[in-house]
Amino acid sequence: MRPSGATLLSLALLGVLAACDKPADGASVASAAECPAMPAQAYVWIPGATFAIGADAQLPEEGPAREVSVAGFWIATHEVTNTDYAAFVKATGYKTLAEQTPPALPGAPPEMLIPGSAVFTAPTDGNPNWWRWVVGAQWRNPSGPASNIQGRERDPVVQIGYDDALAYARWAGKALPSEEQWELAAATGGADRHVPVDAAGNPQANYYQGAFPVRDLGTDGFTSRAPVACFAADNHGVHDLIGNVWEWTTSKAGGESNVIKGGSFLCAANYCARYRPAARQFQERALGTDHIGFRLIDTARAAPAPPVPDKG
Repeated sequence: MRPSGATLLSLALLGVLAACDKPADGASVASAAECPAMPAQAYVWIPGATFAIGADAQLPEEGPAREVSVAGFWIATHEVTNTDYAAFVKATGYKTLAEQTPPALPGAPPEMLIPGSAVFTAPTDGNPNWWRWVVGAQWRNPSGPASNIQGRERDPVVQIGYDDALAYARWAGKALPSEEQWELAAATGGADRHVPVDAAGNPQANYYQGAFPVRDLGTDGFTSRAPVACFAADNHGVHDLIGNVWEWTTSKAGGESNVIKGGSFLCAANYCARYRPAARQFQERALGTDHIGFRLIDTARAAPAPPVPDKG
């Protein structure tokens, strides 16, 4: 399944076609070489709990607060990377939604009958829109044919639709988290419920500092996606639940959309501000972008053994 007619035509009507454009790939201010050594993918246990999801709602779609009970589960310590996804594609020959021909839609421009995806580009005087349909954009070429992932193997894979993430999860013998599981992990891991900074005001996640969408100051060291696990892990040992890229969940949001969580490098205080555990956004399942990725949970692994009581 590819993006719906409503999505594609709305992009066209907004004047965001970029069949020949080369959007900037958003070179990072800092490099992967300046990040800590890449940790091996691991899974950590999130104890089950009954809690109020959406309790810190700041936007209408985040509330009202509702009590949910979530059993304990194992969650990946970082997002699926370009290297990880490349291994999956090599083993299976899988083609993502962005690599497939979109449906023929009445009134759609010819460019939208060619495989591609949505890419963020800073607006200009000639084009004030910041989302563009770019022919040839896909996970190997996140911003279009002139971009690639060489040297960015550690970045989280993007331009991945929901079915693309689900296919990888099944191949890996894992699953995608629900919204409730994701929020429990983030909320109990110590993520700040307002802005992800420490007491001194230093960014603790990859988000947008500056006036969106004109200029990202890169105070956090990045003006695009950061390699996974560049920022310190939370109290559970999980990296990048907040910021960097949005993450798919299995929770449906009505129609053809699912809930995505965590915000991204494009979330700024003056726009979006969804770098919080309670924040949520809705994304059409068939449309990837260059700021949405995913991580896995392990549903087959048994819960850890309870601690042995101290008889001292």
